[in-house]
Amino acid sequence: MTPDPLKRITLLYHFTDRRNLDLIRELGGLYPLAELRRRGIEVPAPGGNEWSWDADQYKGFDEYVHLCFRATHPMEYAARADGRIADSIFLMVHADVTHWDGVLFTPDVANKSGVKAYPINEAAEMIDFEVLYTRTDWKNAAIQQRLRQAEKYEVLVPQAIPLEMIRNFPNG
Repeated sequence: MTPDPLKRITLLYHFTDRRNLDLIRELGGLYPLAELRRRGIEVPAPGGNEWSWDADQYKGFDEYVHLCFRATHPMEYAARADGRIADSIFLMVHADVTHWDGVLFTPDVANKSGVKAYPINEAAEMIDFEVLYTRTDWKNAAIQQRLRQAEKYEVLVPQAIPLEMIRNFPNG
């Protein structure tokens, strides 16, 4: 029997501003933006901007919680640079979410024009596991480029992620 390549994923990450932690605690986890809007809940320090919300909604990705493979993501950097996020935290999400129904993978920033989403079980050959999970020569320009691309990957979860699935959620 062939081993499940997705088992190589040990953790996924969701970035947010620490000002959002009380709301996440109150709700009992991470929710898709569309669900928060349906409930009339305003996020204290949203990471996205009007353009990214519109792009997510156009593609239907506002119905998903967005995760990434490393505790770094170009959208987090952009949110900090724009001042939307002042004190970021990367929440560590248990990789079991990859086995939930309807989970998608994008090989680039999800709401970027032309980026296609794939069912996560079809994504194994697109994921650069080597650059994500093995020691590589970080000085090599080709390796650096592969890592920059892997840092753009997203995993889209079509439901709330409960606090129990977040390993490093701060107490109190």
